[in-house]
Amino acid sequence: MPTHSHPWMANSVSAIKAEMLKETGAPSIASLFSQIPADHYRKTPLSLPAQFRSEATLKRHLREMAAGNRDCEANISFLGGGIWQHHVPAVCDELVRRQEWLTSVFGSPESDHGRNQAWFEFCSLLGELIEMDLVGMPVYSWGCAAGHAIRMAARLTGRSAVVLAGPMSPERLSVIETYCRSATPGRAIAIRLCQADGATGRIDPGKLAAMVDGETAAVYFENPNYLGQFEVAAEEIAAIARKAGALTIAGIDPLSLGIAASPAALGADLVVGSLQPLGVHMHGGGGVGGFIASPHEERFAREYPTFLVSAAPTAVAGETGFGLSLFHQTSYGMRDEGKDWTGNSTYLWTIAAAAYMALLGPEGFVELGRAIIAGAHAAAARIGTVAGVEIVYPGGFFKEFVVDFTGTGKAVANINQSLLEERIFGGIDLGDGKALYCVTEIHADADIDRLVAALERAVR
Repeated sequence: MPTHSHPWMANSVSAIKAEMLKETGAPSIASLFSQIPADHYRKTPLSLPAQFRSEATLKRHLREMAAGNRDCEANISFLGGGIWQHHVPAVCDELVRRQEWLTSVFGSPESDHGRNQAWFEFCSLLGELIEMDLVGMPVYSWGCAAGHAIRMAARLTGRSAVVLAGPMSPERLSVIETYCRSATPGRAIAIRLCQADGATGRIDPGKLAAMVDGETAAVYFENPNYLGQFEVAAEEIAAIARKAGALTIAGIDPLSLGIAASPAALGADLVVGSLQPLGVHMHGGGGVGGFIASPHEERFAREYPTFLVSAAPTAVAGETGFGLSLFHQTSYGMRDEGKDWTGNSTYLWTIAAAAYMALLGPEGFVELGRAIIAGAHAAAARIGTVAGVEIVYPGGFFKEFVVDFTGTGKAVANINQSLLEERIFGGIDLGDGKALYCVTEIHADADIDRLVAALERAVR
């Protein structure tokens, strides 16, 4: 127990601690933890560094630690798989830093400096993009959104199984597994994995149909999928689910919708995805935002675990008010009786995403989608010229594609290490000599030239 007062913790002052102990009636701080069983304590003390007693020393230490990072400003990155490097317009950063957003406290009317309207505009813009009329406030990540949507489907259908179709991010799959295991007390949602066809990297409808039955609450698939491939049989997938009385949940990259049909048009009942491509910088250690959307039907609205934002006329003629609706069904409104637990909000990213979508507009999404798909295909063709390198699925992909290095006789890990020495982040190692590469609008021709030259050196 420290014997001195911590400079950043007012309650560490001895007099304040004594006052708190007196108020609680506890004889000592240690006595407050007496109910913890002895076998729950560590047997050896934590090996922690000495405390920093000054702000200046702490700041220097943190700067030294940060200097050891290798970032995507000083290095070229071809990593994707769930966090992608896209251009973030300066206006997005400017807006999210405004005081009325950063200091807006949930739960009190005096904290709403246009916040509810901004949330409503975000939901409206995203809903128009994906062609769904009901969009909830975001959750922590795409994986969380998918997990919630699957649990919504299980409640709506009364069924207890989900088919996860096609290739998927291991991280996202892990999150979904956690949500399914803890769906309801004593009743987990069974997961059936329908692997992609090895020859196409896409879902085989025939194989999928054999796995969907009367116990299936939903079929979840991603379009484009984890390997970057567009699922050309998306409508057939939705039809298979519908025939069995199951719902279809589509996971999407919102930036693909400038050039691809919306999930609603393809038959999806629920749509989930990531907000990160919509004006949110890459970062680790915090949520990058995941969304859930559906048709504007009461059966769906009643199952949302997240906040929903509505607009309605006020007592003042011509004035519109904005507020939360169906609040009672959330865990904030009913605690453990709510539809589901939600938290770790990423609501600040709604401001960035709303600004991004408004800035691009419909034509901007078309231009961006065309630029990304053209750049990715051109880059893949260039990479495929390296001796021993092959593009596994050379057509029908968006932003991400699979590169096979087995013909080089070099392991992906070794190739990536060689690239790193040239300040290039190579693709995600998928195993079996393959890597997942990502090319977006931020990659210039010179970046691809540099990558190809570095690959040629790495595979010698």
